[in-house]
Amino acid sequence: MKPVPRVCVTFVVLSTVWFGSFNVAMAKSSKETITFLELQPLIQEALQRNPEVAAAREQVTVMQERILQAGTLEDPEVKIQLWNTPETLDVTRTQRTIYGLAQRFPVPGLLSQKELIAAREASQIEQRLAAKILDITASLKAAYYELFYAEKAMDVHHAQIMLLKQFFKIANAKFKVGKGTQVDVLRAQVELSKLFQHLPVLDQRKETAQAQLNILLDRDPQSSLGVPRQPPLQSLGYSLEHMQEHALRSRPELQEAEFAIAQYQAATKLARLRYYPQLRVELQRWQNINADNGFGGNVTLNIPFSFWTKSKYDAGVREASAQVATAKARKRTLENFTKFQIKDLVAQIQAIDQIVTLFHSTVLPQAKQTLQAANAGYRTDRTDFLDLIDAERALLNYQLDYFRALADREQQLAHLEQVVGKEL
Repeated sequence: MKPVPRVCVTFVVLSTVWFGSFNVAMAKSSKETITFLELQPLIQEALQRNPEVAAAREQVTVMQERILQAGTLEDPEVKIQLWNTPETLDVTRTQRTIYGLAQRFPVPGLLSQKELIAAREASQIEQRLAAKILDITASLKAAYYELFYAEKAMDVHHAQIMLLKQFFKIANAKFKVGKGTQVDVLRAQVELSKLFQHLPVLDQRKETAQAQLNILLDRDPQSSLGVPRQPPLQSLGYSLEHMQEHALRSRPELQEAEFAIAQYQAATKLARLRYYPQLRVELQRWQNINADNGFGGNVTLNIPFSFWTKSKYDAGVREASAQVATAKARKRTLENFTKFQIKDLVAQIQAIDQIVTLFHSTVLPQAKQTLQAANAGYRTDRTDFLDLIDAERALLNYQLDYFRALADREQQLAHLEQVVGKEL
C-alpha cells in the first residue's frame, strides 16, 4: 500500500501580542545566546550510551555463543581399570590394565534440533534489543517534548509577567489622576503574585524533564541542556491500514513471538527424538602381565521406551506441544492489541491535530483581539479593569493549552512509532 503524501501545516506568527512567539527575548537578556537542543543527535547518543541498550546488546552476544554449545557432542570419557592390583598399588605388578576412551552419540537430528532451539532463542533476544531501541527512542522523545513544554510554559509566564507589569503601571497612573480605583491596582498585584507563584512549579517541571533526558543519555541528572525546538507540524505520512500492516510484519515484539513459536516447534521435535536410544561407544586397550596384550570395546544403548520411563518422554512431548499452542495464542493476542493501539493512537493524534488547528485559526487570534480591545478600552475608560484581567488570563491559558497540545501530539506520535516499528 502506497503511503499517503505528507501535508505540512504551516503556522504564521499572529503578532507581537502573541507573547509565546517573542517571549524568550522578554524573559532573558538580549545578549544571551540560546543553545537549541537537537533531537536526532540526542537519539543517537542515547542508543550508544544508554545502559539498558548496552545490556540488551550484550545479552544478544550471550545467546549467540550458546548456539555452538548446544550443537556440540558431550565430552568424551577416559578411564583406566587396574585388575588384581596388590595392596601396595604397584602398577608394575598389576596383572591387567585397561585403558578406555568412550563417546556418547545421540540419535541423528537431536543435536541439530538443540542448535535450532538455541538459534531461535537468540533471535528472540535480538528482537528484544530492537524493541528496547524503539522503547528508549520513544522515551527520549517524550522527555524531550516534556522539556519543550516546560520551557514554553515558563516563557509564556515570563511574558505575561511583563504584560501585567505594564497593566499595573497603567492602573496605578490612572489611580493617581483620579480616573481609576485602588482595586484595579490591587488586582494587578494579585495577578502578578499568582504568576510568580507558578514559576517555582514550572521550574521544578523543567528540572524533572531535564533529569529524565539526562538519565536516558547516561549523563549526570544535573547536566545542563539546551532549549528544545518547536516541532514542525505535519500530518501522518501513512494511512492507518499501512501502519497496521507494517506493524504486523515488523514490530519486534511480534517477531519475537514468531521466533518463540518456532522455538517450541523445534522443542516438540526434540522431545520426540528423545524416544530413540542414544549410543555410547567405548574403545579399550588391554595390557596384561605374562599374557598377550589386546584391544576391546563395548557399545551401550539406553532404553527410553521402557514401560517405566516412557511416560516421562510422553509428558515432554505434551509439554512442548502445549508451549506451541500458548505461543501462538500470545502472538494472536499481541496482533489484536497492536491493531487496537495503532487505531487508538491515530485517533488521538488526529483529535489533537484538530485542537491545534482550532487554536491557530480561531482561539488564539480571538484571544489576541479580545486582549487588544480590552487594553484599548481600559486606556480610554470604556471597559473595566476586570475585563482586561480576564482577557489576559484567557490568553495565558490558551497559550499553555496550545503548547501542551503540541507536546502531547509529539509524545503520542513517538508511542505510535514504537508500536508501528518505524519513524513516521
